[in-house]
Amino acid sequence: MAASAEFQESPAEDSLCTVTVTHGSPLVVDDTVLDGRVAGLPPVTSGAVRTYAGVPLRAGDYLVGALCAYDSHVREWTADDVALLELLGEAVTAELELAAVEASYGEARQVWGVAVEAAGVGAYDWNLRTGELHWDDRTLELFGLEREAFDGRIETFHALLHPDDRDRVTHALQSVIEECGVLDLEYRVVPREGPTRWILARGEAFPGLSGRAERFVGAVLDTTQVQEGEARIARVLEAMPSAFYSVDREWRFTYANAHAQQLLAGVSGELIGHVVWELFPGAVGSDFEVQYRHAAESGEPVAFEAYYPPPLDAWYEVRAWPSPEGLSVYFLDVTGRRAAQEELTRSAARGSLLAEVTSSLTSTFDTYQAVGRLAQLLVPRLGDWCIVTLVDHSEPFGQHDWRRHLRDIGLWHADESQRSTLERYAELRIASSGDDSYLARALTGERSVIVADRAYEQVTATLAPGEARERYLELAARTVAFLPVRGRGRTVGALTVGRGRDLPPFTPEELNTLVDIAARAGLALDNARAYAQQRELAEGLQRSLLTPPPDPEHLQVAVRYEPAAEVAQVGGDWYDSFLQTDGSVVLVIGDVVGHDTVAAAAMGQLRALLRGIAVTTGGGPAEVLQRVDSAMPTLQIDTTATAVVAQVEQTPQEREAGTARLRWSNAGHPPLIIAVPQADGSVVTAVLEGDEPDLLLGMAPGVEREEAIAAVPVGSTVLLYSDGLVERRGQNLDDGIELLRTTLADLVAEGSDLDTLADELLARLLPERPDDDVALVALRLREAAVESAG
Repeated sequence: MAASAEFQESPAEDSLCTVTVTHGSPLVVDDTVLDGRVAGLPPVTSGAVRTYAGVPLRAGDYLVGALCAYDSHVREWTADDVALLELLGEAVTAELELAAVEASYGEARQVWGVAVEAAGVGAYDWNLRTGELHWDDRTLELFGLEREAFDGRIETFHALLHPDDRDRVTHALQSVIEECGVLDLEYRVVPREGPTRWILARGEAFPGLSGRAERFVGAVLDTTQVQEGEARIARVLEAMPSAFYSVDREWRFTYANAHAQQLLAGVSGELIGHVVWELFPGAVGSDFEVQYRHAAESGEPVAFEAYYPPPLDAWYEVRAWPSPEGLSVYFLDVTGRRAAQEELTRSAARGSLLAEVTSSLTSTFDTYQAVGRLAQLLVPRLGDWCIVTLVDHSEPFGQHDWRRHLRDIGLWHADESQRSTLERYAELRIASSGDDSYLARALTGERSVIVADRAYEQVTATLAPGEARERYLELAARTVAFLPVRGRGRTVGALTVGRGRDLPPFTPEELNTLVDIAARAGLALDNARAYAQQRELAEGLQRSLLTPPPDPEHLQVAVRYEPAAEVAQVGGDWYDSFLQTDGSVVLVIGDVVGHDTVAAAAMGQLRALLRGIAVTTGGGPAEVLQRVDSAMPTLQIDTTATAVVAQVEQTPQEREAGTARLRWSNAGHPPLIIAVPQADGSVVTAVLEGDEPDLLLGMAPGVEREEAIAAVPVGSTVLLYSDGLVERRGQNLDDGIELLRTTLADLVAEGSDLDTLADELLARLLPERPDDDVALVALRLREAAVESAG
């Protein structure tokens, strides 16, 4: 059972066979781990023996060993299994006994020994000069004769032979006597009473002085049970649902069960006696021959899967075991299983490709660039080359204006040397394609067009004479698929996929995959266009509300707004700066939660509301925020927002002293930062946090809000900003604020004017494609104002 087991010597006390011999009866264990008799033995604990069946070997009254079967997996043994093992045990015992007899004869060939009664071996001595034949008691018993009934003549022996074996035995005896050779023969006898028996006879003819055989001495053994066991095994092999055959060392078929006969004989005719390589020349040089010969030469069993060409045209799982007689082969048709595995592999590859396409279309800020990269994803998995075409307008195609607004945004060829040819063909093909071209049919007819064969001729016929036709012929396309890329109710592009002569035409499954990819690309392009329109609307609305700052005498104010990258939605960040009736300058920075036109509209409402309250009431920052918060429910402004309102105040005395007061209130927004130049050229910066920031606007209307005040020396720079300037994925907010503080200090120390400072802050702190929009307000107390106040 354990065909892959390695045989090695081990102490007898560690063996399960020792337990079998000790008990003197069959030992059958379905699961050795659960049987206390053997669970602790090393073969069990190592996992090598998980199931076991063993029978003792008896020679008369003596136990001479055990015959066992085992496996590394649990098995439920049947009574037939045990019976077969006992039968094989008897055969083994018989072989051992016969070997002992032959050894005895080898020591003294002219003296026939006493047959070993316990082994059941009979002896005979035939005097060829007198014709007298002597049988011992065991031989007489095997042939079903009493001593008194045996007349000692060879004719009596011949009469007891089975009719079908008589001629064969007679011929064998004559050959041995003529050659003074050795007999090794198995035949059947038909006793006068009782069933037919199988007899194994061995002997040798000894010459006299004349050189001719004068005496024939040998032994016989009853092998009936062995033959019945072999017959039972043969019945099992015949009943197998799999094919089984054996070949001898000359590679001639010696046995083939019914399934093998049905499969192989139907192709090549009679099997038995014929050489396998002659009947099946397709196996010569194949995996079959390589593996079979390896097994025969190495003595090791082999297992493999291989394909045999027509007329079998099938995949087979093959297991071959070498033996002294030749090779035994089991094989099973696994064509269906292989087809299922290949289908599963193709489905997995299709799923993987679609996942890559989806990821490519959704993981970049530039949808058009992602669609253009489709060519590199499709080649070489679905074709040798691919061109991706985009339609730059949303109007329906006309019959004769289909070329308008077409442009190729991506292409790829599996052969690097052909890419320049493909690029040149793409540059020329649209202008060179006629109204009856396959590309035109796909775009105007809104359905896929497949040129299944000889595409190099058929497509060329639709191109105007010239370079485009020449370049296309160089591509040598055998099969080409033209697929429209459809958005919602309109065509937004096309995929052109070509295959050369080395690839077969597209399968229906491959075409379905291409259609699926085109649909995904079309949806992505349609979404990108719709989003771009929405973004332009929101950004336009937002920018229309971000007005220039005032230019008071004593202050310089700079404002900036930077939208997010293209695929990110427009946010609700805003800034504002205006004068109150008493001449105070009000600075506002805010951020409405959300990123869409709704957020932009809410931002516009809050900005207008805050500006109106601040101007009409003249209130301070905390009062303005509190009034805005209270008015939001009444005006049904259903949103939340962070904001900072700051007010710059300056009395004549403060102006003369070169300072001003900054009063502010914070509704959950990042803190202000101030940078103050020092006389020694250094810059002192501080984060103006005041008390803890209050709640966001829209969270708890009517909540009382706090104010903080700080002195602002002349030349100081105060910065208000939204979170997009300091927040990054994987970066702590405090780290972002600290980076902003040090960058501000560097720019002030460099002597940057306020507009340059605002621009540099954005350039140094924002990534190339920011995830969020950013609003910024910077103010600086003018030195000129101090001089004029004097």
